[in-house]
Amino acid sequence: MRRRDFLHLAAASAVGALVPSRPARVRGVVRSAGKGIAGVAVSDGRTVVGTASDGTFELVTTSEREFVQIAVPSGYRIPTHPCGTARFYAPVAPEAVFDLEPLPVSDERHTLLALGDIQTEDREEMGWFHERSVPDLLETIGRQENRHVVGLALGDLMFDDLSLYPRYEESVRRMGVPFFQVIGNHDLDQEAAVDEDSTRTFTRHFGPRYASFDRGAVHYVILDDVFWNGEGYLGYLDADQLAWLSADLALVEKGRTVVVATHIPLQGSHDVRQGRKKPTPTMSVTNRELLFRLLEPYRVHVLAGHTHESEHLFHHGLHEHVAGAICGAWWSGPICADGTPNGYAVYDVKGEEVTWRYKAVGRPEDHQIRVERADDGEIVANVWDWDPKWEVVLYVDGARRGAMERRNGRDPLSVRLHRGPDLPERRKWVEPYVTAHLFFAKPPDGARDVRVEATDRFGRVSTASIAVGPA
Repeated sequence: MRRRDFLHLAAASAVGALVPSRPARVRGVVRSAGKGIAGVAVSDGRTVVGTASDGTFELVTTSEREFVQIAVPSGYRIPTHPCGTARFYAPVAPEAVFDLEPLPVSDERHTLLALGDIQTEDREEMGWFHERSVPDLLETIGRQENRHVVGLALGDLMFDDLSLYPRYEESVRRMGVPFFQVIGNHDLDQEAAVDEDSTRTFTRHFGPRYASFDRGAVHYVILDDVFWNGEGYLGYLDADQLAWLSADLALVEKGRTVVVATHIPLQGSHDVRQGRKKPTPTMSVTNRELLFRLLEPYRVHVLAGHTHESEHLFHHGLHEHVAGAICGAWWSGPICADGTPNGYAVYDVKGEEVTWRYKAVGRPEDHQIRVERADDGEIVANVWDWDPKWEVVLYVDGARRGAMERRNGRDPLSVRLHRGPDLPERRKWVEPYVTAHLFFAKPPDGARDVRVEATDRFGRVSTASIAVGPA
């Protein structure tokens, strides 16, 4: 953008910000089959009110607010646009009516599909998403045995070309389940001079940039933690959003399970693993302490993307899941830069209990580990969905040899595919990450066959074997 154009846009935005807002009153009802639904949270993105016993509400807002939205309650279908993206909002107007339909099956047991970083840069990559990822997702959806399924895209749906949003919407229509979207740094109108203008295209397609809903006993929250300053972004939660979240959570019973979806991890360990002293502003949420305080009374899982790797962190009383990317290392090959296969996370929720598994695109569900032999003879096992409750054990020629040693390192396959000035061919700037989910062991002399057995926190066992000696 030329400097003159930038200054003109900045001036226009500043003038718009100075125009005083006017009070506006919205009256409405949330109902099903003509009968009002009590206790539904209704919001303008700042103020939150609950519906009365007859489903009616009255919300005092201002002319600057764009949407009135509801937290779709458990037991009801999530309204959708024709393509399948969630439609839980309406333009601010004097009257608002939200008609909901009961679910045909209980959502006490439900499945959440969490897609990290689809990040398609052009029509070719969007074609790969449709040809490779969507069929795999359809197979996963088909295995849910009439269970209620919800989709959640964790940001960076696009790689800057927002004209491809309709093709993403087409993929949601094909999958046939309601989808919510988190906004990522590559989903922004980057010609915008201020944060408020950077989400115009996203909200035109998907509505409010933060929201909540309930499925079964779980309260879900979607946040926008990408703040645009006109020239770049940082991880940050704005004041309106935090005020809204405080009011939203005030209607949620303390101790309940809350799942929070963001794009940028709240804290992560990516920067520290790469040798930096602390998380940088583009790789973490700079004012995360404020969010931690709001979430303290609840059992919290935070789902994030952004870093194109897998990670589980436990801090501030919550569990932060960083999901591997659908696009892997930016559609350059079959894996992310930490060796995680291109894929997505599948969450099985029963009551308030949450279990999960990472699903590699094009591979069976139990593909949870890859084993190689390093140049120095060590066995290296990449267990990408690892967390501290996993057990990773080495077997040599059928005999158990004990737990493998976990230490930070670079995945051998990622090194082969990504290291060097000319690798990979499609994204020469990709480099292998230092990751924390590698396990090492040295087999004894004369060993022939090695098997690694990884048992997750839920007791599910995955194995991988290689030959290390003569047959």
